[in-house]
Amino acid sequence: MPSFPQATSVSTCLSCSCDKLELVLDLGVHPLANNLLTLGDLEKDEPKFPLGLQVCQECWLMQLTHLVPAVDLFTDYFYFSSFSGTMLDHARRAVEVYQTDFELTEDSFVVEIASNDGYLLKNFVAAGIPCLGIEPAGNVAKVAREAGVETVERFFNSESASEICSGYQLADLILGNNVFAHVPDTNDFIAGVKTLLAPEGHIVFEFPYALDFLEKSEFDTIYHEHVFYFSLTALIPLFSRHGLSITNVERLSIHGGSLRLTARHEGVQVPSKVVASLVAEEREAGLTDPGRYHQFGEAVDEIKKTLTGLLADLKAGGQSIAAYGASAKGSTLLNFSGIGKDLIDFVVDRSNYKQGKFTPGSHLPILPAEALAEKQPDYALLLTWNFAEEILNQQSEFTAAGGKFVAPIPTPRILDGSKN
Repeated sequence: MPSFPQATSVSTCLSCSCDKLELVLDLGVHPLANNLLTLGDLEKDEPKFPLGLQVCQECWLMQLTHLVPAVDLFTDYFYFSSFSGTMLDHARRAVEVYQTDFELTEDSFVVEIASNDGYLLKNFVAAGIPCLGIEPAGNVAKVAREAGVETVERFFNSESASEICSGYQLADLILGNNVFAHVPDTNDFIAGVKTLLAPEGHIVFEFPYALDFLEKSEFDTIYHEHVFYFSLTALIPLFSRHGLSITNVERLSIHGGSLRLTARHEGVQVPSKVVASLVAEEREAGLTDPGRYHQFGEAVDEIKKTLTGLLADLKAGGQSIAAYGASAKGSTLLNFSGIGKDLIDFVVDRSNYKQGKFTPGSHLPILPAEALAEKQPDYALLLTWNFAEEILNQQSEFTAAGGKFVAPIPTPRILDGSKN
C-alpha cells in the first residue's frame, strides 16, 4: 500500500487559539480537489482526506476540520488564471483602480502573494511600475516569468517576507487575490505582510466572502486548499493582533461573492464608516449565532438531494449529460453528491493543462471545451457556475443546438441559455 501524508485535525482556532469549535458541515472523505489524474493513475490508490467545516465561537472564523500539508497542495498546480477572460478583465480593471487610488509610479513597488501565472502583475509591468510575484508552484511561476513577470518561487510567510525585504524595497502595495484563505498559519502570514509593508503602504486582499458563502449555500468552495472562509468580524481582531488596521472593504460579485479588503499600519488612516457598517450587517445576518451555521448545513443537504434527483431524472429520461469546468469546486460538488460516471459522461475545460486528465474521485475524462458543441450532450452540469455568464457566451453553439446548462448553486436549476 502506498504511504500518503496524514491530515492534521484542527482542535483550536487557527486565528485566536480558542478551543470552542462547532462543526458546521461534514462533507466526508475527499481527494485533493486539484489532484487531476492521468490514465495510469486510475489503477492506483488515490489519496483522500477528511473534509469538514467548523466555526470558532470566539472570533467566528470558519475553518476546516483537517489540514493537509501545503507542499502536497501547491508545488505543482493546475489552475492558471489566464484561461479565464473574466479573471483577466477583473485584474486589468483592479490595477487601473490601484494605480489611481494609491498614486503608484515608476518609483513604487508592488508585491503580489500567490501571483499565479502573472495574469494580474503583467498589467503593472505594462504600466512601468516595478513589481514582484511570489508563487510556490514551480510550473505556474515558470509561465509567469516567461510572460515577463519577475517571480520568486516561494511560499509566503514571515521568514520569506524578511528575505524579500533584504533583497528588495518595502512594498507600497501588497496584493493577495484568493490566497489569504489558503494559508493555515494565518498569524504568521499576516506577520509577514506587516514586515513587508512600507510605512505608508496599502494591503489589498480579495477572497470569497463568508456572508455570500452562507446566504448562497456555496458549499462547493469547501476543499482542502481553502482553509478559511472569512467574515469581516473574524478578520478585524486578526489584523489588529499584528498592528494592522482594516481601513476599507468593498463587496464584489466575482466568484459568487467576494470581499476586497484594504488594510494599513495602525494609526496611518482612520477606517471608513463602511467597515463598521458591514460588521453590523454580518451580526444582523447571524454570523455570530451558531444557529445560522446549522441552517447552512441543512441547506446544503437539500441542494445535494435536489441536484442528484434532477440529474437522475434527466438520465432516466434518456438524456445525455456532460459537465463544464474541471474545477476544484466541481470536485467537491461531484464527490460530496456522489455524482460520477453513472450520470456524467465527460467534463470539458478550456485549460490545456487539464485536458487529457481525469477528475479526482469521480474519474471523469476531461476534454477540450470545444467537445461540448462537437458531442452535443443534452445537458451540461455547470461546475464553474461562478463564471456562468462567460461560459454561456463561449458556448453559444452548444446552446443554439438545443443544449442546456444545469446550475447547481444556490438552487439546482436548468438555465435558459441567456442568463444565470
